[in-house]
Amino acid sequence: MNYYFKVLKNYATFSGRARRKEYWMFTLFNIIFAFVFGFVCGLIGVPDLSQLYSLAILLPSIAVGVRRMHDVGKSGWFILIPIYNLILACTEGAKGENEYGADPKAE
Repeated sequence: MNYYFKVLKNYATFSGRARRKEYWMFTLFNIIFAFVFGFVCGLIGVPDLSQLYSLAILLPSIAVGVRRMHDVGKSGWFILIPIYNLILACTEGAKGENEYGADPKAE
């Protein structure tokens, strides 16, 4: 849960690096929250609120994805390549410092 809030604190930070764990824990909690929020909003009859959550979380999702690409030593634009970005998101990050910053695992 800390990773989810860490990503939200870095709302629009596209520089730096994000560990695999940070990226996937954010993704997991985002899916859980979106499902529960959508379900509850559907029950009370206000489905537009769940769309508002999705819109609000869009920028942090893109930012953590770009930072994840930076961790493997690639440009953030690689997030636009459908299958390859999934492979990169699952790949272990570059050890030590790279052009995008210090190794987040070492911190």
